[in-house]
Amino acid sequence: MSKQDIEIAQSTEMLSVDEIARKLSIDTSTLEHYGKYKAKVDFDALHTTEKKNGKLILVTAINPTPAGEGKTTMSVGLGDALQKIGKKAAIALREPSLGPVFGVKGGAAGGGHAQVIPMEDINLHFTGDLHAIGAANNLVAAMIDNHIYHGNELDIDPRRIMWRRAMDMNDRQLRSIVSGIGAKTNGMPREGGFDITVASEIMAVLCLSHSLDEMKEKLSRCLIGYTFNNEPIKLGDINAQGAAAALLKDALKPNLVQTLEHTPVFIHGGPFANIAHGCNSLLATKTALSHADYVVTEAGFGADLGAEKFIDIKCRLGNISPDAVVIVATLRALKMHGGVKKTDLSKENNEGLKAGIPNLLKHIENIKKTFSLPAVVAINAFPDDTQEELDILKETIQAAGSRVVQSNVWAEGGNGGIELAEEAVRLCDQDTEMTFAYELTDSIETKVDKIVQSVYGGRGSEWSVAAKRTAKRLTALGYADLPICMAKTQYSLSDDAKALGRPTDFLVNIRELSVSAGAGFIVVMTGNIMRMPGLPKVPAAEQVDVDNLGKITGLF
Repeated sequence: MSKQDIEIAQSTEMLSVDEIARKLSIDTSTLEHYGKYKAKVDFDALHTTEKKNGKLILVTAINPTPAGEGKTTMSVGLGDALQKIGKKAAIALREPSLGPVFGVKGGAAGGGHAQVIPMEDINLHFTGDLHAIGAANNLVAAMIDNHIYHGNELDIDPRRIMWRRAMDMNDRQLRSIVSGIGAKTNGMPREGGFDITVASEIMAVLCLSHSLDEMKEKLSRCLIGYTFNNEPIKLGDINAQGAAAALLKDALKPNLVQTLEHTPVFIHGGPFANIAHGCNSLLATKTALSHADYVVTEAGFGADLGAEKFIDIKCRLGNISPDAVVIVATLRALKMHGGVKKTDLSKENNEGLKAGIPNLLKHIENIKKTFSLPAVVAINAFPDDTQEELDILKETIQAAGSRVVQSNVWAEGGNGGIELAEEAVRLCDQDTEMTFAYELTDSIETKVDKIVQSVYGGRGSEWSVAAKRTAKRLTALGYADLPICMAKTQYSLSDDAKALGRPTDFLVNIRELSVSAGAGFIVVMTGNIMRMPGLPKVPAAEQVDVDNLGKITGLF
């Protein structure tokens, strides 16, 4: 019987975080220690080297399925493999949210022999960043209601408060609530609700800020609601930006840990891959790039959401660009896209595989044509993969003009990703000039249609009356030149979660719009995307336990 991820992680002897920092020539005086194996890196570390930026490798994937793709596992394994072939490498990842950790997905620090450690700390409280973000978010919420209670000098319309409270847990019970009921001293009764912390705009602001001053300025621009006269009210209008920034001053600093093979890893920020842009922080990415020759990072969900937002939002706002892209796929997931039932995925099914491959081909097309970036497909190998199926997939990808590499990092760690690392290095040496899916000068509607047509492969978009009205309002307020953050199902290229493979000739239904004015993008809601997930019938939390010595089990 093979070991669980947590057993593999707990049996690994870790190096001190000082030793990890020295691998990247980071002055240990810039570290703020959280025990022996994790630390925050002070902002000064960005300026302690004169070397030029390293090469950036983006790991993305096909549309995810319940069969699993292993994008984080591949990112970790690739970083280890780069170190194995003698490269000065680092990895930059998002912080896990407690919601998914205790919900469906379980732990989120890689898997098998390609993990980040200490995985229990990373998956749970870590260095307290998400708690600080939740506290800052809820401080703003409290100050809004307090302002209304004490006379409402700004004339805020309680029915049009957009700022919701946040909690880092899946809890459907809190999606819609009525607060302030009872005595008059309890505040004004009104409807509201909670978002999961990683969906808070404060999380996105933190991830897109380079300094405390910039973060404070972005916070002040956050739109929190409207007056009775339909005028926008910003966070700065209630003077909450200073206190919120004070709560976030340490959370803004990137966190440094290590892989099982002691490759340095920056884990920082965890914006929701639907409501926000789904990438780790700019500070962590740029700190890694300034100290390593090769940096591996990833973006949430499939390339239609994660890679698109990484490029159209993070790269625009951070003035960075990937030098190469790795697209992760598994035979199991592709067979699900081809209509094969989850219970039958271990059986050879050539026709089901062929039916699902077009999903992968669309993502390759997007990376190479829409964004003009070099790409390699990484097949995340499973024990029940058959050689005939592997040959079919490899031949199809090669016929489409792309390179493909089989990876075994889950079972073998860095040794299982050496061929992938060598191909990624080769791609990084090519001259590239990244392009975007749309121009910032395009109208809101045009930007959305360009994403739907070029990235999703659909015919266009269909807007609700409310969405059209909001687009007109946001344009009048001067927000039309912001990037677009599409919120749609991750399971399909369309907004229909059941439309697997490569659907065509579809319209994406635009339900509503909101502006994250502080973070700097417009959120476009499609389908029935929610900001507060719920727990499944049998949550992963039921398997988690801790013994009398404090040893945690069951995280994954």
